[in-house]
Amino acid sequence: MRGAVGLGQRWKATTVRVVGETPVSAVGPLRIGLVYPELLGTCGDRGNGEVLAWRARRRNLPAEVVEVPASAPVPGGLDAYLLGGGEDAAQATVAGLLRSPAGDGLRQAVAEDRVVLAVCGAFQLLGRGYTDASGRRTDGLGLLDLDTRSALPRLVGEVVLRTREGELLTGFENHGGRTWLGPGVEPLGRVLRGHGNNHSDGAEGVRRGALVGTYLHGPVLARNPFLADLLLRAMLVRRGVGRPVLEPLAEDRSRALHDARLEASLPPRPRRPSLGPR
Repeated sequence: MRGAVGLGQRWKATTVRVVGETPVSAVGPLRIGLVYPELLGTCGDRGNGEVLAWRARRRNLPAEVVEVPASAPVPGGLDAYLLGGGEDAAQATVAGLLRSPAGDGLRQAVAEDRVVLAVCGAFQLLGRGYTDASGRRTDGLGLLDLDTRSALPRLVGEVVLRTREGELLTGFENHGGRTWLGPGVEPLGRVLRGHGNNHSDGAEGVRRGALVGTYLHGPVLARNPFLADLLLRAMLVRRGVGRPVLEPLAEDRSRALHDARLEASLPPRPRRPSLGPR
């Protein structure tokens, strides 16, 4: 996505229409945090931060990606907190770090309804815990009512889901865990193709306010401009920018990628047979 960012700087930027009193020019740089990317980045999920910043800059909104290494506490006050996937050992390490005072910034962000995107292993960590194939239990952060247990076979392949707004999201899943949502916890969407959280109840991911958890890689924001702009809009609202309306981007490569993966993943609709001349 770095190449796409460079090309995007040559294009004419698209502005943001705002309904409200706070002008967009009053917004300082949006700060997009990548939390522990050296541990939670096995599937290129760090690209979500670059995509989010790119879409902001295309709309004349300054944005910067802030990397939070595992040696540092998670800071408070960022506009977005992005966490990716990781192997079991890395996931256990991150769980220990985030349960300590070093994770206070993330817990504060969830409490303040700041944007949080957690992918795959990080999605699992938001819940009560994860039980691996050997029966070893890793306690989660307890921020959401969900629980994960390892099972076979691994759930691998393309996924298409429909959100509550009726939008279709695409991505690639590769996880051994089966995640179950508690009563009243809403998924990100309902699966049309693929396995989703557990290959059983048709749910994929989780969504609560500005917090999104999902098993979708791709990176997910590169493949789904609707979801990226949903998070960007939430960041602006949190900054007090009225009711921002994000105009579609011209020459949006994410839109082209989304449409291509959607066409490849869903079977074509059957054509109605011709009735012939009356």
